[in-house]
Amino acid sequence: MPDTISESAKERLLRIMRILEGEDRNFTSAELEALTGWPRDTIRKDISFLPKQIQAEGGEPENSDRSSAGTFSGYSSRILVSMIKEALGLNRCRTFCVVGLGRLGSAYLNLGPDALGEFELAAGFDTNVNRVEILVSPVPLYPAYKMGEVIQHLGIQIALLCVPAEAAQQAAEKLAAAGIRGILNFAPVIITVPAGITVRNVYVRDELLALSIKMNQEI
Repeated sequence: MPDTISESAKERLLRIMRILEGEDRNFTSAELEALTGWPRDTIRKDISFLPKQIQAEGGEPENSDRSSAGTFSGYSSRILVSMIKEALGLNRCRTFCVVGLGRLGSAYLNLGPDALGEFELAAGFDTNVNRVEILVSPVPLYPAYKMGEVIQHLGIQIALLCVPAEAAQQAAEKLAAAGIRGILNFAPVIITVPAGITVRNVYVRDELLALSIKMNQEI
């Protein structure tokens, strides 16, 4: 996607994609406004930046929208999802691993093969060797000291970091050294990584606080 597109626009397009996946009909901008809470003009503007080379199945863009996914009867969900995936670079499979196989980490081991779409779970790691040996998993499990070897061998790009706060920084450093490009951090602590590695923090308490603030505003 062009550099002129803001991060907030990318987040909106990602949410629209999640809403439309699995659907096979047209959605008007008014429907998308109702589903997302964003003004339809904002939605049209975001969609207008998508690649034009993907052709719609006839018709003209909805109102003033020039995107090839739009028609007078709305946006084709199938085409729009395809366009968003291409624009955001999501039309390829990426492999990921889980680091820390406690209650949270081990919960990801038994997700079905289609649960996460284009993301494939390739391995799990834990410092507790007994846990690695005891857990029943459809994906291979390894002791943490093998992270570097396995991650490089399997070409794993993303890690779900599910370790306690006190172990997060050391684990992040090992992941960085192994060549991981992205970390989804569930530990309630800020981790420091070298440039070129993307980190997203998922803190349940922060999300609950944000939800509470939103609820207060709607009273």
